[in-house]
Amino acid sequence: MSPPEDASPGSGEPDLRPVTITVIDYDAAHFSEWRCTRPEEIRLPPSRRTVTWIVVDGVHDPAIVEAIGNALGIHPLTQEDIMNTRQRPKIEEYEDYLYVAVRAVNLDGDEGFRSRQVSLLLGNGYIVSFQEQPDETFNRILKRLRAGGGRLRSVGPDYLFYALLDAVVDGYFGVIEDFGERIETIEEEVMAEPDRETLQAIYAVKRSLIALRRSAWPLRDVVAQLERGESPLISDALHIYFRDVYDHAIGVADTVETYRDMMSGILDIYLSSQSSRMNEIMKVLTIIATIFIPLTFIAGIYGMNFEYMPELSHPFGYPAAIISMTAVAAAMLIYFRRKKWI
Repeated sequence: MSPPEDASPGSGEPDLRPVTITVIDYDAAHFSEWRCTRPEEIRLPPSRRTVTWIVVDGVHDPAIVEAIGNALGIHPLTQEDIMNTRQRPKIEEYEDYLYVAVRAVNLDGDEGFRSRQVSLLLGNGYIVSFQEQPDETFNRILKRLRAGGGRLRSVGPDYLFYALLDAVVDGYFGVIEDFGERIETIEEEVMAEPDRETLQAIYAVKRSLIALRRSAWPLRDVVAQLERGESPLISDALHIYFRDVYDHAIGVADTVETYRDMMSGILDIYLSSQSSRMNEIMKVLTIIATIFIPLTFIAGIYGMNFEYMPELSHPFGYPAAIISMTAVAAAMLIYFRRKKWI
């Protein structure tokens, strides 16, 4: 159940999917959305009275990312960070914009979850979002913008920036809920009839939780910097919203840690149960061997080839030997039961 990583510049596998650029421009009164085919033609409205959201799906083509960066005045170091999809989540403040890189996660069926980098640039009147490929992370926000009305259409780009970051954090809760169900299933298996597949499932979940933790903890730090920051691009009224996102990020990180501790406990229970089963098997074998020790002793005595052994010629010698061996075995079983060893 390890998290699969999609092909990207950082994975060493070429991504042949086309890069798509969608430009969304809106305010309280109007909304427009169009597909841009030439990134060098991207232009921001000179008045900056509307909010412009540029959605870039695909960062595997350096030429396109560079063209977008040149059109919007994005620093070359930021362009490099956008294309490097294996970096740690971080926040950087430049003169004209604020850059944030985080990891978005989505459920991926039986494979666990997918982790992808999302880069957000907040500028004066605009936001640019870069994703490795299209997914459903921001679908809810797009629906709200297209539907019209609500606070999202009537405020500035900093609120959209908050909404996008909040959507990324909310994506973790669905993954965490799925992990909770998997952990409950594994726990029931461990307490019932654990086998080798149970052990493999435990290690798979632990590996996935470690990968999720590498994304969740830095995300918490990024949101904390935004909540405490004093960037002129974010209004003071929005700090309380980022504080709410920060609380959610802390909840995600704490839940991941709790699940890791639970999996460690479940692994200990599994190993203890296997050790207990082995001890039970060894106890049974030891009791059987202990019972046969005196029987073997008796059989060994009468198996010696001495000429003068009166019991061998006695007509009841054989029945007496069998009865005595049975009596010894029965006496030992009674003793073991009284000691509650069996």
